[in-house]
Amino acid sequence: MYAGELYDISKSYEWNYDHAPSMHDRSEIRPIAGDWNFCGLALNSPLGVPAGPLLNSQWILYYASLGFDVLTYKTVRSAERKCYGLPNLLPVEGGPLVGEGGEIKSSKGFFDTWAISFGMPSKDPAVWRKDVERARLGLGKGQVIVVSVVASAQLGWTIDQVAEDFARCAKWAAESGAHAVEPNLSCPNVCTQEGDLYLSPSAAKTVTQAVRSAIGSLPLVLKAGLFPSRLHAEQFIDAIASDADAISSTNSITARVRNPQGELLFEGLKRGIGGAGIEKRCMEEVRMLGGIIREKQLDLQLMAVGGVSMVEHVTDRLAAGAHHVQLATAAMLNPNIALEIRSKLLAK
Repeated sequence: MYAGELYDISKSYEWNYDHAPSMHDRSEIRPIAGDWNFCGLALNSPLGVPAGPLLNSQWILYYASLGFDVLTYKTVRSAERKCYGLPNLLPVEGGPLVGEGGEIKSSKGFFDTWAISFGMPSKDPAVWRKDVERARLGLGKGQVIVVSVVASAQLGWTIDQVAEDFARCAKWAAESGAHAVEPNLSCPNVCTQEGDLYLSPSAAKTVTQAVRSAIGSLPLVLKAGLFPSRLHAEQFIDAIASDADAISSTNSITARVRNPQGELLFEGLKRGIGGAGIEKRCMEEVRMLGGIIREKQLDLQLMAVGGVSMVEHVTDRLAAGAHHVQLATAAMLNPNIALEIRSKLLAK
């Protein structure tokens, strides 16, 4: 079973890593009118792809050749980490998710909403550092590469040790040519403390300060999850605003997954749900975050992620305060989606 013509969800992460598609001719892609910039770097458009589908430089350059300009390299670590076993992407069905911790059913058909179960795998730093450099060199004018990084917390680590590991990865990413670094403070599919650091303002601040010290003036984006309340979001933003340049909104909402017979999958553990089923809730989150940033008059950019699949979703998020809009599920199902959205934006 394929995600569009590209990612084969019946095959392993390793297989898909080694079978990236070839680049398209991007010479005729026209910039979208507007003053688009990523933390001061000029962009051709506000469209991008978050970390999930961009396994390596070949995947990055493929999507770059199809009109995506803010491209986030799949999360990397300071040591190699294997991927969870199959399924890594499982089609699910059900009504829109409105909050964390619900339930959803798997589907034998192919739908536009998936349960995601990778566990933040990573190649060895010697591999990904060279590969990030290849991706940077292959991008065109008006395109940027953001490198997602995460700590690999060990039993008994203090938050200072976690922050040090984040900073180590961030420094390597910067040295490899990243235009920006994105500490991943939220992953619904890991059970260690790096998975929900965004919910602790003090922990988020400690990590942000350590990364800022490691990368100097390079743009720093923080990946957050779904906030339980506006107060939680405000406390997070207050903690990181002086050191960060941007926030990337949630790209999944957690749920437990049952098969059609009612049995819990993934050993009963929650998994991140991405795609159309989370679009409305993620739009609410962008509206809230954009409002907080405006009210506090902060110099923070906002990257909107989660369920985006059409031009109206893009324009709604830009109107709500987002500076960039990233598509994952829709881009995997239809690699030409950015070209289609660009065409409609150009026609406005």
